[in-house]
Amino acid sequence: MTERAASRTAVLVCQGRAVADGRMAIGRFSDPVAFELLADIERALVDLVRAGAAPKGFGARLEYELLSATSEVLAARTVAIDEAVRESANPQLVILGAGLDARAWHMPELAGIAVFEVDHPASQAEKRARLGERAPIAEVRFVPVDFGKDALGAALTGARHYEKRPTTWIWEGVVPYLTPAEVAETVSEVAERSAPGSRLIITYPTPNRVYQYGRKAMELMLSLSGRAANPMAREPQRSSWTPDAMAALLSEHGFAVSSDRDLQAVAVDAGIEGTRTSLRADGHIVVADRG
Repeated sequence: MTERAASRTAVLVCQGRAVADGRMAIGRFSDPVAFELLADIERALVDLVRAGAAPKGFGARLEYELLSATSEVLAARTVAIDEAVRESANPQLVILGAGLDARAWHMPELAGIAVFEVDHPASQAEKRARLGERAPIAEVRFVPVDFGKDALGAALTGARHYEKRPTTWIWEGVVPYLTPAEVAETVSEVAERSAPGSRLIITYPTPNRVYQYGRKAMELMLSLSGRAANPMAREPQRSSWTPDAMAALLSEHGFAVSSDRDLQAVAVDAGIEGTRTSLRADGHIVVADRG
């Protein structure tokens, strides 16, 4: 991570959840706080997508299509993650790379749970400013970590995370931006603090050249459009994983895979309609437990 305010990707994710709230996977997906965390200019695009009012300008239309696609992916992966969190019912929840995640502010199942939000100090400062006086449902503990400089374990200890208590870990939307070595190092650190009964939930991309070419084309068009900052520019994709490779990594560190599904399968199960089936199929969510 670099020194910055809330990443453009974090804002895009928050916008995607705001678009999906009340429109996709009703009864299984909800994030009423996401819209409240956005600035007025960020909300304006959300309103357009929710209304299905595609703008005519080239740059504006690109932003519209990117957010529309993001909302479909976010709805599916949030359904899968939230259901895995509810099933685990552990007394501690750690969100790695929390961004503008609002689970601790709207999920009733987290009442009384210690939620540790781990993120870059600059990103965290902006999130707290956006939250204002909004009170969480859970017991939130902000854990500022610059992964290029700080030790995750020491930071969590300082925030009173107890490694002898079962923990549910959410690692959502971060793996693509790390090298394979960085992913393996983080899994190792998580394993060291995971008591029996702990659960690790990870979203990750699978290798796909078509997706890679499409992403590069989207980045180029966004750069040429002259619109707002390209959310992908400073966060390039650095790794992808096959399910077998991910399972092997987790097994090496004492986690047994309970499920590994592509997001398209999750979307179909949740009744999420849309046209971005290839994007959802390339994304996977793995749930692994420590015996």
